[in-house]
Amino acid sequence: MALTDRVKQILSWYGSESPGVKTNLVRLMNTGALAGTGKFVILPVDQGFEHGPARSFAPNPEGYDPDYHFQLAIDSGCNAYAAPLGFLEAGADKFAGQIPLILKLNNSDTLAKVDQPCSALTGSVKDAVRLGCTAIGYTIYPGSGQRNTMYQDLRDLIAEAKSYGLPTVLWAYPRGAGLSKEGELAVDVGAYAAQISAQLGAHIIKIKPPKDFIEQAEAKKVFEKYNIPTKTLTDRVRHCVQSAFNGKRIVIFSGGEAKGTADVLAEVKEIAAGGGFGSIMGRNAFQRPRPEALKLLSDVIAIFKNA
Repeated sequence: MALTDRVKQILSWYGSESPGVKTNLVRLMNTGALAGTGKFVILPVDQGFEHGPARSFAPNPEGYDPDYHFQLAIDSGCNAYAAPLGFLEAGADKFAGQIPLILKLNNSDTLAKVDQPCSALTGSVKDAVRLGCTAIGYTIYPGSGQRNTMYQDLRDLIAEAKSYGLPTVLWAYPRGAGLSKEGELAVDVGAYAAQISAQLGAHIIKIKPPKDFIEQAEAKKVFEKYNIPTKTLTDRVRHCVQSAFNGKRIVIFSGGEAKGTADVLAEVKEIAAGGGFGSIMGRNAFQRPRPEALKLLSDVIAIFKNA
């Protein structure tokens, strides 16, 4: 399809990128029910690795089958489907070309309790190319004592991915001994994670919806001095998007823990109102029975389409 003015505008923010990277960004933006809008709804299914099979798939046992998630992403009109190596290998051939794929290159499990988290590399850029992926995905943990290792590894992966024309989607999840539990979702920390991600060269940044809490004492002084609004999620989303090069990087927000439909949609409305580029929604979608999941994703897409 022809490029809309909005897609052209977003591409103009990535002027240093190769035609290959831009082509794959276009594929992400021109796929699904939000094609041409510059908005995103992505289905991520890395929870089996991250949280375990029962916690992830027992609420909807169809989710144990990798094919289920490919089909859900396709039928719901998502822009893309993101997963670790195993899930993508299980269905990439059967669903080839039907939806953009994002290979999540690093993952961790919950079997060990660690103060300084660092995910293991579980896939490669060459795996992404072999499977026909449109982008790679990677997770960083700002706040972890291992963060610099992750940042350095990421730079190498981004450079390699660019050599194949693949953009990078970065999961930026602050956590570790450097942060309080409440601070992991603090608005100043979420905005900082978005800034770090943009500075590291991520093309699409995924963060969690921030709470009305400020973790850093020095940041609190600045928020108060300049009256940066934080009372509503809309305000906090706006600040996080502004922190990613004044909105010139794509910032999408995770769906978080499973919750009721009304709560999901209320949150999405505030994300859209704050200028968020979209949602990357896993458990809140695939843990529901398929008809409910399709309805929820349709409603989420409609919110972003009309924002």
